[in-house]
Amino acid sequence: MSSKSKFYVVWKGRKTGIFTTWEACAEQVKGFTGAEYKAFASRAAAERAFQGDYSTYAGKPASSGQWLFAPQPPIAESYCVDAACSGSQGRLEYRGVYTSTGKEIFQQGPYENGTNNVGEFLALVHALAWLKQKGLAAPVYSDSETAIAWVKGKKCKTELAPDEQNAPLFELIARAESWLDGNEVTNPVLKWDTQAWGEIPADFNRK
Repeated sequence: MSSKSKFYVVWKGRKTGIFTTWEACAEQVKGFTGAEYKAFASRAAAERAFQGDYSTYAGKPASSGQWLFAPQPPIAESYCVDAACSGSQGRLEYRGVYTSTGKEIFQQGPYENGTNNVGEFLALVHALAWLKQKGLAAPVYSDSETAIAWVKGKKCKTELAPDEQNAPLFELIARAESWLDGNEVTNPVLKWDTQAWGEIPADFNRK
């Protein structure tokens, strides 16, 4: 993920305001029911957003559109996926969007006791299955080399320990692996170049 500075707006949390680190933002929103927060690339954008309403920004693509101006941009007629996990292991969500517009095509979760790599893997397989069902040949981008390798190997090699809370996740993993075993993947699975293109448009923009 990009290492550029970000500014975190908290509209609803233990404290509200603009925070300059994810850690400071997380203190206000983790475990806070109905927390409303989002990251922005500049203080000016964050201040403008804070004066507005969370609903104006919720669900909007995180990409700044930087990829549109790259010397070698990604394929616009494509889809991309990403996952968001609260910590190295925690509440997990994942989604897929149409790259050129940021329009969401699916969002799953939250699931308890997951990891980001698991979410990235499930998101990729979900997108591939969706594209096959629709008869679309478009490529799929992910910013996770691990997830791409797992999909190509048709196996989710997570070290996540199963428990009662994440049982639904392991059911999804089994279904995903079964789908990979039974289907030929014809859509290109490509690595999103975050350094050159900015955040992947499917990013949840939370940290």
